[in-house]
Amino acid sequence: MKRDLKDIIPLFTVLIFFFSCSEKKKGIATTANETTYKQPNIVLLFVDDWGWSDVGFRNSIFNTPNIDQLKKEGLNFDRAYIATPTCSPSRASLLTGKEPVRFQMTRHIIDSKEKEASLGGNEEFNLWPKDPVQRPSRNWLPLDEVTYAERLKKFGYYNMFIGKWHLGEAKYHPINQGFDAQFGTTNAGHPKSYYPPFFKPEQDPEGFASGFENEYLTDVLTDGAEKFINGYSNGQPFMLSLWYYNVHGPFVGRKDWLKKYKAQGLKGDYAEYAAMVSAMDESVGRIRKALDKKGISENTVFILLSDQGGKFTNAPLSGGKTGGNTLGEGGARVPFIVKYPGVTKAGSITSTPVQSIDLYPTLVEIASGQECTDSQINGKSLMPLLKGRKMPARNLYFFRSYEDQYTSIIKGDWKLIKYHSGTYQLFNVSDDISEEKDVFNTNLQKANLLKSELLAWEKEAVPSIELQEGAK
Repeated sequence: MKRDLKDIIPLFTVLIFFFSCSEKKKGIATTANETTYKQPNIVLLFVDDWGWSDVGFRNSIFNTPNIDQLKKEGLNFDRAYIATPTCSPSRASLLTGKEPVRFQMTRHIIDSKEKEASLGGNEEFNLWPKDPVQRPSRNWLPLDEVTYAERLKKFGYYNMFIGKWHLGEAKYHPINQGFDAQFGTTNAGHPKSYYPPFFKPEQDPEGFASGFENEYLTDVLTDGAEKFINGYSNGQPFMLSLWYYNVHGPFVGRKDWLKKYKAQGLKGDYAEYAAMVSAMDESVGRIRKALDKKGISENTVFILLSDQGGKFTNAPLSGGKTGGNTLGEGGARVPFIVKYPGVTKAGSITSTPVQSIDLYPTLVEIASGQECTDSQINGKSLMPLLKGRKMPARNLYFFRSYEDQYTSIIKGDWKLIKYHSGTYQLFNVSDDISEEKDVFNTNLQKANLLKSELLAWEKEAVPSIELQEGAK
C-alpha cells in the first residue's frame, strides 16, 4: 500500500520545530516589509542532470508539452549557468547565493566508505583520486551558511522541501537549514531505482520509501507536492522547493513513456533518459494544475531550473556532465524558466548570462518587496530581467576540482577555460555555441584580459590548498 502522506507533511495537527537562524549567528538583517506589498507564493523545481538541449522546444526528440507551455508563458533564460556544475555544489550555491568554492565545496558529497578511504576517517572533507591538486571538498553544507529558506522565513514564509538534498546526512537536512517540513529526503545522491525499492536502507534512515509497491519515484514526489498545495491553509505565503532525483541515473524510465520512446526508435539508456524527462515534464504540468485548482496560480512565482548538463549528447553545446569538459557549455549551461504573473512578459527570452546564485537575492526581493542587501552573497538579483530591463554587466566565474580542467570565466559573449596543466581555451560562445573554434592564440588581447580577471578572482575567492592542510 502507498503510505499516507498526511503523516509526512503535517501541516495542521503537528507542531513543527522551527530551526530558525539567530540574527547574531547569521549576521543578516531581518526587518520584514511593512508595506501593503502582496507576497506571492513561490514554487521552485530543481531537476538533476537535465541538459540544456533536452526539452521539446529545443529538441523534437523530447515530448515536453508542459515545459514548452511554461516557456510560452514565462521568461526563458537562454544563457543560464551553474557556478560549480556538479550535484552537491550546485545545490549549495542555489541555497546560499554563494560560489561554492568559497566554502570549500568543489565536488559532490561522497558516501561514508569513500570518506574513510579518502581522509582516514575525517568526514568533514573528502579527496578525489584523479584530482591533480588533491583539493579537499566538504561533505556537508555547514549549518552557519545562510539559506534562502532561512531568509524567506524572516518575511513570514512557510518553507516546504521535497526530494533530493545531497548536502549532508540527517543533522544537515532541510529542516535544519530553514525549511519547516520535508518529504522524500534521504541521504542518497541518487536512488537505487526509480521503482521500489527506491533506496538502500542505509540511505533512507527515516524510512521515507517504505510501503511503496509499483509507484514511480518522480510521481511519488509529485503526489507530495500536490498534497501540500491542495491542503495548504496556513494563512501565510509559502515557498515549495521540489528538487527531483530525476533525471539522474540509474536510467529507469517510467514504463509507459519508455514504451513510446522505444517505438520512436530510441534505444538503451537514452530511451530510458528520454522517458525520465517526459515523466518530469508531467510532474511540472501536475503541479501547475494543482496551483490552478487551488486558485493561487496568478499569485505564485513558478521557477524551473536544472543543476548541470546532461550525461548524453548536449548538442549543439559541447561537453557535459562527464568527459573532462564539464565547464563547456553542455555541462555548465542549463534550462531555466521563470513565470512571475504580472511581472514577466509571456514568451520573452533573455540572452544575458546569469547563474543559479542569482536566485537567492531574487527570492529575497520577491518575498520582501525590497532590494536584497545581504552582503555575504555573490549572486545578483534577476528582478531587472524579470521586469524586461537590463542588468549591469559583470563576469561569471566557475570552479570545480575533479580533473585538469578546473576553472573558467564568462565575460559577455566571451569565455575563457583554464587547466591545471597550463592550457587555456578562449571561445566566443555567441558566435560559436558549440565551442569548436578556440581563438586563444588569435585574440591574445581578449585572452590576456580574461586571464588577468580570472586570476584576480582566484586569488580572492579560492582558498589555497595549504590553508586546508588541517583537513588532511
